[in-house]
Amino acid sequence: MKYAEEQFEELPADAAASWLRFGKWDRVYFPKLVGLEVQAVRLGYCRMLMPFKPELEQPAGIVHGGAIATLIDAVVVPAIGSAYGPEVGYSTLDMHIQYLAAMSNEGAVAEGVVLRRGRTVVFCEANVFGHATGKHLARGSLTYNVIASKSPQ
Repeated sequence: MKYAEEQFEELPADAAASWLRFGKWDRVYFPKLVGLEVQAVRLGYCRMLMPFKPELEQPAGIVHGGAIATLIDAVVVPAIGSAYGPEVGYSTLDMHIQYLAAMSNEGAVAEGVVLRRGRTVVFCEANVFGHATGKHLARGSLTYNVIASKSPQ
């Protein structure tokens, strides 16, 4: 299922700009290593690109399911975080993925949305499509834990 980005409320410019920098840190964290790029973020919505990289393939010539799972898990982070300040943390509690088609020789675009926010739990879903073909590659259902105040690192 594809979402109409416009159905989600726009974020204040500073919050949107902050989330658009996701993955562009000075240090190489895992999302940067995979090459994830936020393309759009709104309240409860994110669209993210995972460019094709040969290093993401398995020996059979298709993109490893773990790379697609990474995209599914990461695309909901800005969607969740769009409603909170930096003092709030969140982490994956549960993730279910259905792989619908093989991905080869193209990048992927994912859309992640918040379905429901509770006080300490957020329910999300994500869909992944081929960047060039538009083919529906995978979908995921995720549950995240919300931590009211992150501990200092």
